[in-house]
Amino acid sequence: MGHVPDAVRASEASNAGQKSFEHLIGIFEGASPLEDEFIKGSKSESKFLSTYDPERAAKLFALLAKNQTWQCPTLVWERGGNLIELSDFAKDPRAKYVPSYWKDVTWKRFTEQIEHEFNTDDLATRRRFVQKELEVVNDMHHAGIPFLAGTDTPPGVYIFPGFSLHEELQRFVAAGFTPVEALQTATLNPAKFLGMEDRLGTIEKGKFADLVLLDANPLDEIRNTQKIAGVIANGRYFSRADLDKLLAEVEKQAAAK
Repeated sequence: MGHVPDAVRASEASNAGQKSFEHLIGIFEGASPLEDEFIKGSKSESKFLSTYDPERAAKLFALLAKNQTWQCPTLVWERGGNLIELSDFAKDPRAKYVPSYWKDVTWKRFTEQIEHEFNTDDLATRRRFVQKELEVVNDMHHAGIPFLAGTDTPPGVYIFPGFSLHEELQRFVAAGFTPVEALQTATLNPAKFLGMEDRLGTIEKGKFADLVLLDANPLDEIRNTQKIAGVIANGRYFSRADLDKLLAEVEKQAAAK
């Protein structure tokens, strides 16, 4: 499981038994008649958009569905990297919870790399690509390909551990998933992926009962997953006040040099 290597076709990785793909790597390549060129390194969002072939995509999606090759698209990561100049993440209120080293060193290094090496297309093109990714994820979902929620390396494009997972669920809904389907990418689906659905993933008698208790129904609005009233973890109950104390401690530790 993991990345599809740049020089490997998504179809080859799937047929070889790779269980999951990250970041949609290989998907746009395989949906283009220029796949041979792309796997040699000549890639860009503008080329992906201009050469995207729905028929080739449908054929690839059918293969991935047949092989049950899971997808972890990291949509928040993708949006953050492609649209990095639109937000000052260092001033985000969640930044107080991340290590100072990320803000002082890692974020700057990744920002420079993204701006000067990865983002070779203009902002308008990258906006279209981010939207196209949502459309592609929706098509893959309807083709029967299973999905997992994930956020990837925290310092890369200012992913905030914990917080960004909630955003990832929102991106799934933006891609056309129902709130239930989005929630399953972070609950039932990982249990199935790991072969542990007999113990995890749903609220049933006899299963591990780690729970997030909410003040509002996420089936009405997926953003309600962030209205956390309490957590039960490893048999211990954490009230909202307990969680706030934990966050205060995280903030304190993050600020330490």
